[in-house]
Formats: sequence, C-alpha cells, structure tokens
Amino acid sequence: MSQTIVLATHNTGKIREFQSALAPLGYDTIPVRELLPDIEEPEETGQTFAENACIKASYYMKATGKPCLADDSGIIADALGTVPGVYSARYAGPECDDAKNNAKLIAALASFPLEQRQVQYACTLVLAFPDGRNIETTGICRGILRDFYAGTNGFGYDPLFYVPELGKTMAELTMTEKNAISHRGKALAALVEALQS
Repeated sequence: MSQTIVLATHNTGKIREFQSALAPLGYDTIPVRELLPDIEEPEETGQTFAENACIKASYYMKATGKPCLADDSGIIADALGTVPGVYSARYAGPECDDAKNNAKLIAALASFPLEQRQVQYACTLVLAFPDGRNIETTGICRGILRDFYAGTNGFGYDPLFYVPELGKTMAELTMTEKNAISHRGKALAALVEALQS
C-alpha cells in the first residue's frame, strides 16, 4: 500500500519537483491545500532555514495526521554574514517583490569587487512523521551575484545568480540543468536517499 506525504507548499514548481522525486518510491503526494483548503499558514519565526522548515512540517503534520514535507530556502551573501537568509523572500520589506529584493541586494553588495560577491542558495527539507520522527536534509548551490540580469527561466534572485562553472545564471539554465545543481535538487536527492535506506 502506498504511503501519503502531504506537501506543505502552494508553489506549483516545488510541488512538481517533490512529486517527480517521490512518486518512483511509491509515495502519493498531496498538496496541503487539497486536504485543508482553508487552513491558516503557520508563522515562520525560525532564525534558520531548518527551524522554519520544521515549524511548517510539524504544523501541517499535526493538522492532517499524515507525514508532511516542508522546505525553507533562500540566498545568503557571504560578505553580508547570514543576509538575506530566512528573509530572502521579504528582504526589501513586507510589500516587496522580486525586483525590489534584487535591487536591495545589488545595492548591499555594490561596494564589494565581483570576486567578493559570492553567494549561496541554501535549502533545508524536513519530513515530519506522526510518530515523532523527522528526516532533515540540506542542499547548497554556490555562485556569484552579478549586478545585471540574464535569463528568463528562473524567479527571485535567479537572473543575478551566476554559476561560474556553467558560465550561466540560474535563470539561463534548463530545468534539467538547474535540478542537477540546485540547492533544492540536492536536498531532495538526499531525502530520497534517506527514504530508501
């Protein structure tokens, strides 16, 4: 009998990624909105990606009574410490969008030479089970933040996030290329490995 995993995201791209990785292992994956369309989202009060992913996974696991997979991810500029980090999606304030977030990060790194504008995308996945077990995996993808846009395939910081070994930004990669090197792709591969062992 196949086991159900609830997906704690409304992002259709993430849902597709999770489903394609978990279906071959025999898991039925259901977005939380299909089970509980009116449920309020939990407040993400964590200081790290792992804490926020854990908050979401355990919240929806308790609400549905089923294993629940949640992720938290963002970008970190090495020269700025842990910034934007867990605030990546709202870096430029509560009413921000991708363009405002990008502009703020470009400005924050403007005084640094290109070789010091190293950034990393980080993603932590947490799969929470009703019996109290948690599986946590992390993936990291490193690059350089440029101050001009290239590519239309991505979202967020992707058009600025340059991957030197590929000679392209994340927004210039195909979905297959991106999944092979992305932070979420790596975290997902580690989760699949953990579920198989």
